[in-house]
Amino acid sequence: MAPDKRPMTYRDAGVNIEAGDRAVDMIRRITQSTFTDNVITDIGGFGGLFSIKDEVGPDPVLVSGTDGVGTKLKVAFMTGRHDTVGIDAVAMCVNDVICTGAKPLFFLDYLATGRLDPETAKDIVSGVAEGCRQAGCSLIGGEMAEMPGFYGDGEYDIAGFCVGIIDRSKIIDGSAIKAGDAIIGIPSSGIHSNGFSLVRKVIFEVKGHDVRDVVEGLGGATIGEALLTPTQIYAKPINALAAGGIVNGIANITGGGLEANTKRIIPGGLDISIDWSAWTRQPVFDYIAEAGGIEEQEMRKVFNCGIGMVVTASEKDVNEVMKVLAGEGISGKVIGSVNVA
Repeated sequence: MAPDKRPMTYRDAGVNIEAGDRAVDMIRRITQSTFTDNVITDIGGFGGLFSIKDEVGPDPVLVSGTDGVGTKLKVAFMTGRHDTVGIDAVAMCVNDVICTGAKPLFFLDYLATGRLDPETAKDIVSGVAEGCRQAGCSLIGGEMAEMPGFYGDGEYDIAGFCVGIIDRSKIIDGSAIKAGDAIIGIPSSGIHSNGFSLVRKVIFEVKGHDVRDVVEGLGGATIGEALLTPTQIYAKPINALAAGGIVNGIANITGGGLEANTKRIIPGGLDISIDWSAWTRQPVFDYIAEAGGIEEQEMRKVFNCGIGMVVTASEKDVNEVMKVLAGEGISGKVIGSVNVA
């Protein structure tokens, strides 16, 4: 049999440049919808340009953070729903950056897949744009990489990078925390984007659920809907608290749980006590614990258990903190205190 003399192309190796161009065209308007007046470039260049002139005080400091969505993406693959994980990608970065009191400025995303599907890419980036709107920042650029043979069919990874800004004199680093400070919990929207390796093992291996199953206690939602609830973005309430100068420390409750993440901001010589009965966690946590036979201490170590962000404040400022949170539609709760170690 005579060898094929047809010239080989990049598409023969699994990379479709035309699909990439279509995807960029589809997401251009989505991305532009997040632009503020500080954005001085457009999508398609080699770098995103953002002006920080007059953004904060005389000694501006940039604050950066990067993260991904993790194995929660497996649930998106199973459901075929891709418009929420972009919100998670933004949240995982922004919620770290704001722990200094910084205002998020801009975000960049990185999407890698085995075979680029423009419609799926559009859904993912739509979620990223929505996350940026919730955070008050601009999506000024990103990257879509088609990597045949590296990811399974229909699979992808999404990660991001956020930059915020704060004047050096206003940085919140926990050094002002003192014994007697109240620990105030801000509710999570659910599991957020941590612990999904354990979640998937319990839900899909141990219990054998399908993402379309509806189980008692999840408010009528399917398993897929409950697990894909986007990570809450806390930029607006946290920035409002930081502007008021009424919090001494801020902690994002991610992997490692409430105690471990709160202790990251506590100065030496101090410790914390948590009242675990001070709030009611979402039913999804109890379902996971019961279904997997997971001990309470393990739940507290792996999951946020209903508290997505923590701030510490002097007793005299607690009422004002609660007032600011209420103004943002959030019901904060005093869930513990700082004490001498």
